[in-house]
Amino acid sequence: MFLTLDLQFFAGEKTEKATPKKRQDERKKGRIAKSQDINTAVLLLGCFIGLFVFGGYILQYMTGFYKKSFTEYIHWEVTNNSIQTMFNDSFLQAVLMVAPIMLIAIISGLAANLLQVRFLFTTEPLKFDLKKIDPIKGAKRIFSIRALVEFLKSLLKITLVGAVTFTVIWMNKDQMLMTAFLDAEGALGFFARVTAIMAFSAIALLIFLGVLDYMYQKYDFEKNIRMSKQDIKDEYKNVEGDPLIKSKMKEKQRQIATRRMMSEVPGADVIITNPTHYAIAIKYDEVKAEAPFIIAKGTDSIAQRIKEIAKEHNVHMIENRSLARALYAAAEIGEVIPEEYFQPVAEVLAYVYQMEKKA
Repeated sequence: MFLTLDLQFFAGEKTEKATPKKRQDERKKGRIAKSQDINTAVLLLGCFIGLFVFGGYILQYMTGFYKKSFTEYIHWEVTNNSIQTMFNDSFLQAVLMVAPIMLIAIISGLAANLLQVRFLFTTEPLKFDLKKIDPIKGAKRIFSIRALVEFLKSLLKITLVGAVTFTVIWMNKDQMLMTAFLDAEGALGFFARVTAIMAFSAIALLIFLGVLDYMYQKYDFEKNIRMSKQDIKDEYKNVEGDPLIKSKMKEKQRQIATRRMMSEVPGADVIITNPTHYAIAIKYDEVKAEAPFIIAKGTDSIAQRIKEIAKEHNVHMIENRSLARALYAAAEIGEVIPEEYFQPVAEVLAYVYQMEKKA
């Protein structure tokens, strides 16, 4: 006879997908799948679009600054006040020139991150941890397989972007040589077009590489957060509680509820039995309810205990098998009996009240 053993229970091999709680915990720690290449590509794309949209605005400020420099500043006397005024004016002009591009860069960076990870704010990565400055672990990270993959990715990215840039320049080499016969405006226009072609070609390539990198980062992240079957069991125990402890707590709660229920039995008007397996304690109090209600019920051993307490306190017990079973199933403790049982219960109570009057 051969027995099949699941060795994962012994080796703790991480073969199971991460649970939602595990993913949430990793997200709180700032550990998520994200590609920096997509951030770079979106940032460059936003900046170059900004240059095209606000190019005229930037050119206007730049030419105005040069005109003012060579028509006004050049005639000023060199004093502390004039230098400070010139510096403040130059700084303001520079801020106004780059402000649109900086704003677009900030929006592009936020958009790239939100696109990948949605909104996430955590201070966990900023917490001081001695493990981060451990030289041994640092060396392991430097010479790890992941570090090698990142190095090869960077090398491939530089090679491909360089090849695209060189191809664009090579395709326009003849026109580039002819710029010597163009005026300044024509030459600047040509180089602007070539630069734009290179930029958007490189950005398109970076976006393509970024998508591939994001897929790899997603795969690597999923691989790193895998769990063993024991990990899943431990997590379930932490979230739901140890099944043994939970069963003991439920048993304790049942015992408390039973004791509370038994304490109500002496105040019952009647106990309806079946006679051995069911016992229903009924009470009628006009102040508490408009109809009779159940203050205790039980089967088997609990039913026997209810009858014992009723006997000790001289509570009347009436045998009615069908009614006992029906009431047990129809209403819970503290609930008024259903309307369809008003008549039979009223007859039982009337009989009990007559017996008490005779007594």
